[in-house]
Amino acid sequence: MAPIKTNDPRQRRIEDRDALCDALLQVKDRAEAERFLKDLCTPGEIEALAERWRVVRLLDAGGKTYRQIAEETGASTATVTRVARFLMQEPNEGYRLVLDRLKGAKR
Repeated sequence: MAPIKTNDPRQRRIEDRDALCDALLQVKDRAEAERFLKDLCTPGEIEALAERWRVVRLLDAGGKTYRQIAEETGASTATVTRVARFLMQEPNEGYRLVLDRLKGAKR
């Protein structure tokens, strides 16, 4: 584990995010992911992440309005809209990357 390099709050947040990404890369299977999430997050935070991921999957599947997805998942329409924007417009393409990998793994 790399030592903390700076006291600058912005740089520290970047280092902390990088350290979290490195930690996530150490998870080897679903059971380990669940254990890590239970230690890292509150039950409410895990539910919020799972809800958002369900929104992603429903948006990717198509055929439903944002309002229908909000009603089905319990997410706000603002959350559905934000997820849709990141899924379809933002350059990160993190949702798309994972969706495509999961689809490839199911073939």
